[in-house]
Amino acid sequence: MARYTGATCRLCRREGMKLNLKGDRCFTDKCAFARRGYAPGQHGQSKKKMSNYGLQLREKQKAKRIYGILESQFRRYYDKADKLRGITGENLLRLLEVRLDNVVYRLGYGNSRQEARQLVTHGHFLVNGKKVDIPSYSLTANEVISPCEKSRATEKFKVFAENPKTLPSWLAADTEKFEGKVLALPTREDIDVPVNETLIVELYSK
Repeated sequence: MARYTGATCRLCRREGMKLNLKGDRCFTDKCAFARRGYAPGQHGQSKKKMSNYGLQLREKQKAKRIYGILESQFRRYYDKADKLRGITGENLLRLLEVRLDNVVYRLGYGNSRQEARQLVTHGHFLVNGKKVDIPSYSLTANEVISPCEKSRATEKFKVFAENPKTLPSWLAADTEKFEGKVLALPTREDIDVPVNETLIVELYSK
């Protein structure tokens, strides 16, 4: 399973904004972007006008980094979104939102999508009562996500029950049962990621 193994904070600096890739750390004085809010490298502090292609590329890179996926997989998501009915950009974001690792993050089991992905990979979660350890697993409406019985006793999952997270309207959670449910597929209004999907579609449509 391919994944990015480089410096995480470098990605935020490259995109010129906080992507909250490290969860709570991003809101402390240790945040690299807060200390050095410019692109990495020897030319990082230089200012130059960006072309239309550059703007489109940066938007695509930002979306990839927020959801923690690499180029080939992102392209497959785009191709799938392009074949679905509706607006391609919105379809793309919807496909990314219903990934199991993202839903686990949205439910509050991880401080970041990276942490949620690791929890899924280590086999801590069930979908409709069956163990699923594939972060890219696509959830559908009415599917139920819950930690394995053994995992519920750990401190990580106790915190979830004691400090429930504010959920988007397309998700619901029962902290007593340690369950989350996909009520419906998200609409564009439900997705709060700072991404202009139109630029991504323009980039891939060339």
